[in-house]
Amino acid sequence: MTGPPAPGSPPRGLELAGQTVVLIGGSSGIGLETARRARAEGAGVILTGRDPGRLEQAARDVGAQRSAAFDATDPAALREFFRDLPAPIDHVLVTAGGPTYGPLLEMDPAQLRDALSDRVVVGLEVARNAASRMRAGGTLLLMGSTGARRIGHGEGIASAASAALSPFVAALALELAPVRVNLIAAGFVDSPLSASLLGDQLAERRKQLRATLPIGRVVVPADVAALAVHIMANTAVNGATYDIDGGEQFVS
Repeated sequence: MTGPPAPGSPPRGLELAGQTVVLIGGSSGIGLETARRARAEGAGVILTGRDPGRLEQAARDVGAQRSAAFDATDPAALREFFRDLPAPIDHVLVTAGGPTYGPLLEMDPAQLRDALSDRVVVGLEVARNAASRMRAGGTLLLMGSTGARRIGHGEGIASAASAALSPFVAALALELAPVRVNLIAAGFVDSPLSASLLGDQLAERRKQLRATLPIGRVVVPADVAALAVHIMANTAVNGATYDIDGGEQFVS
């Protein structure tokens, strides 16, 4: 943890002062925590989400400049949202969507296509519509999973879908330059999404991770938010994948 500045040293500047951060999927979890962190670092934030009521509350909580309720998987809605933004933006974090689990042989072709392409398609549509509105040196930041390195029963197509994101982000970084593109690959994060996926198994999962993770605790949305804001502020990072799982992939 960073301590207070030494006596007589100048105060640390805010890392995102005067910048604008858009959170696609910003009404809860990682998106909302990143909005809070960005605000604390001097940025204005714009939130989107599917649930109007939850989004309105989140926007009030963080003092958002504006918010917009729509489904990020709807290309027309994404296009309209970015077209109507009032000013240039600096950074976009996409947390919308999530992994698909289940036995491969029980998936029909449409389910398979959706599971493989969901985050890639959303990421590409966001890039396509955001690029002309973003300042040089800003970053489009996507979310993935360290699950790409783990093959097992119950993982289904999720591992293959996760594995596609790193090369996708690297290729997109070349096409979108001078806007940067990066990927955060998370393990278990104690978020509303995890709660919805695990249900009554959540408490046991937390207990297991506290006992086995090298960091001795579970990863929470604020941890991911801190990494996201660092990537936004550090203009040298581009086309890269950043793991954040507390060491889970080495002990699972």
